[in-house]
Amino acid sequence: MLELLRGVRVLDLTTVVLGPYATQIIGDFGADVIKVEPPAGDVFRSVRPGRSGRMGAGFLGCNRNKRSIVIDLRKAEGVEALMKLVETVDVVVHNMRPKSAAKLGFDFEACKARNPRIIYCYASGFGQDGPYADEPAYDDTIQAVSGVAWLNANADGEPRFMRTIIADKVGGLHLAMAVLAALGARGRAGASDEAICIEAPMFESLVSFLMVEQLGGMSFDPPLGSTGYERLNSPYRKPFATRDGYISIIPYTSAHWGRFLHLVGEDDLATDPIVTDPVQRSRNIGQLYAVIERCAPQRTTDEWIAVLRECDVPCSRVNQLADLFENEHLREVGMFEVTGHPTEGDVMTVRSPFRQVGTEPAPDRLAPVRGSDTRTLLEEAGLDGTAIDALILAGAVAEGELL
Repeated sequence: MLELLRGVRVLDLTTVVLGPYATQIIGDFGADVIKVEPPAGDVFRSVRPGRSGRMGAGFLGCNRNKRSIVIDLRKAEGVEALMKLVETVDVVVHNMRPKSAAKLGFDFEACKARNPRIIYCYASGFGQDGPYADEPAYDDTIQAVSGVAWLNANADGEPRFMRTIIADKVGGLHLAMAVLAALGARGRAGASDEAICIEAPMFESLVSFLMVEQLGGMSFDPPLGSTGYERLNSPYRKPFATRDGYISIIPYTSAHWGRFLHLVGEDDLATDPIVTDPVQRSRNIGQLYAVIERCAPQRTTDEWIAVLRECDVPCSRVNQLADLFENEHLREVGMFEVTGHPTEGDVMTVRSPFRQVGTEPAPDRLAPVRGSDTRTLLEEAGLDGTAIDALILAGAVAEGELL
């Protein structure tokens, strides 16, 4: 982990993927992230494969650089224990509807009453000013309602979910940015010390992400066309079949296209205005991609990469996920590492993509066992051993070894 946020304390009441992915990013930057779990634990602990019931692959993937405390918020003593922690942190993060947070006793007003400088960020499924405010939200439902599933339709026009939890992860990135922006605002000279509350709804985050390029002709009033980005929506925009596999060939500039077309013997087309004029090229991109599709089977993937790199035309082989572990670039930058987990044995870890130039990162803290830090965290909040024992006896909190 980096140490850019060292000294920042974050109370993490998130669950599943969106919220934990956001707080993992914050933890990767060096914040002390305190993961609050109910007695049954984060439900994502059960996602398989896994060596034990403590945690599976999904949980390991989005909960590094955190400490875990178990609190039962159905008990008044548990809520009070949580509020003792609120008094000691800079940020509270959750990914539920505000009504649910209020019912459990940690809405913005309750947290602000205990910590007047609190930064409070949450990712509900839908913005709370709209008619969908109380609708449940999962990755699949947000992919559907946002237009992502439609945009990812197959050749028969049938909508499909992307094979990654894109809505959760895009939502998580927006939630992390909200926290970082609030921390940045707090650090400015002359900035207010008042509490800050930021909403980063999942639906709106994905729509904002999607429509950067897909707003298309609807960017203008009156419209100059329908939604969509012509280059992305061309049926010829795809990995191209070579003699022995698949490749991405993406001439982008006029120079790229000219060099590629000369390479494949299309000299007349290389000087045509639909290539040399960027506006005309944008309107005729499908025709140009069709040339690549026709030519690609003439060489093997390795042969294409050699000649395309020689003439500086962007390209890449199409990797399977399993190929990434042997990828020369990822190996050189140390993207994957086998590390010993204290309870789960050797696990493959994927490091944070960030690097602070000139500074060696500190070792990551691997995903915590449920409740492994309960006693330590309550002690840091000012409770003595007798008070902590009483909370454990009442079932308001739990330690890892007692679960």
